[in-house]
Amino acid sequence: QVQLVESGGGLVQPGGSLRLSCAASTRIFSISAMAWYRQAPGKERESVASITREGGTTYLDSVKGRFTISRDYNKNTFYLQMSSLKPEDTAVYYCYAYFRGSYWGQGTQVTVSS
Repeated sequence: QVQLVESGGGLVQPGGSLRLSCAASTRIFSISAMAWYRQAPGKERESVASITREGGTTYLDSVKGRFTISRDYNKNTFYLQMSSLKPEDTAVYYCYAYFRGSYWGQGTQVTVSS
């Protein structure tokens, strides 16, 4: 079983930056895929960014060029660096990992507002 603990959410002004972190309870090089999802009020959860064990990445079209997913094997942590944030990025962000099953973080609120 894998436990994921998120951190880094908060309130930021439009145009600002935040970095979300997701610490895993297992060595992340064993994890097949890691991803960040988000869910805004009244909307379905959507995939924002993902990274495979081989390093391949995918991004939601609306965040391409602004968000970057990365990982640190030494810290067993993966990240979502978010820049040029917009009000429409406001949501609860969840990290996700697939390792012999699906695992989710508890969610962290990101609010983009002036």
